[in-house]
Amino acid sequence: MAKKSEISIKFGERMRKLRTKKHLSQEELADLAHVHRTYIGTIERAEKNITLVNIEKIAKALEVGINELLTFENEQ
Repeated sequence: MAKKSEISIKFGERMRKLRTKKHLSQEELADLAHVHRTYIGTIERAEKNITLVNIEKIAKALEVGINELLTFENEQ
């Protein structure tokens, strides 16, 4: 199995934090972002690389800017 990249792990953690802050399930976020329901879980677990197009879809679904979705500093 390939080692997960640090940025993929941080992105998945950030996405999960923003999703749970909005009280959305993975399936609800997938519906809002127009992606497959299992895709959200694979991104949150850093099992897949995400494309720029899907980063934009998820940011819009979470109602945040792409820059906020990609802000990893001071994350706990």
